[in-house]
Amino acid sequence: MSKRPRGHDGAADRIGVDARVRVYPGTDAERGGVVIDDFGEISGHAVRIGEHEFVGPARRWAVRLDAGELVFVDSGDLTAE
Repeated sequence: MSKRPRGHDGAADRIGVDARVRVYPGTDAERGGVVIDDFGEISGHAVRIGEHEFVGPARRWAVRLDAGELVFVDSGDLTAE
């Protein structure tokens, strides 16, 4: 039996730019928002911007939360509304 990633509810195919999503579903940090960018194939690689290199890999999705903040998350960190 394969294990589904956290946040997977069978609606993963509905996640894309302009989709309503829940970020960090099932946690105290759960918030609603809208996907504003999909970094697709470039996600998962280290990121360098000018002189700054980010330690962790880039995340796949950019989500504007309903409260106005911008977060970057991987597919397992969100679910479609």
